[in-house]
Amino acid sequence: MLLLDVDGVVNPYDGACPPGYAEHDLFPGEEPVRINPDHGRWIAELLGRYDVVWATGWNDEANHRLAPLLGIAPLPVLAMPAGPFRPADKLPRIAAFAHGRPAAWVDDRHVPEARGWAAARPWPTLLIPVDPARGLLRRHVDALLDWAPAGRGTIPL
Repeated sequence: MLLLDVDGVVNPYDGACPPGYAEHDLFPGEEPVRINPDHGRWIAELLGRYDVVWATGWNDEANHRLAPLLGIAPLPVLAMPAGPFRPADKLPRIAAFAHGRPAAWVDDRHVPEARGWAAARPWPTLLIPVDPARGLLRRHVDALLDWAPAGRGTIPL
């Protein structure tokens, strides 16, 4: 399975809007959401190899607001706590959901506990850290496509 965060991954937020992204006013009065149309194609490509699941504080809003902009069908949602919440609060939900299965997790805020969890799992686990100023890059997607669930760790990208 592939656990996919939104803010910092699909929606970069730290700094100026990166090239290739368009800003969308999805939440009036809040910061615009930055979307790169390539992400929809990349997610569709990943769906050929993974069960892709939203693992984000956006919860169902990821399907309602983002999936149409990305041109993808709604994805399963791993419900997260009501926001705001600490990044570490994701880990118990992800650990329970991924139990018994190989898992890749793409996020901009893997806390030390997440790295420890990934290293200790008996099932292949991959953490893909993303720079929140740049968002998901093709090299992250390529790493996911190349990863055979035989190892675990964090790819330094």
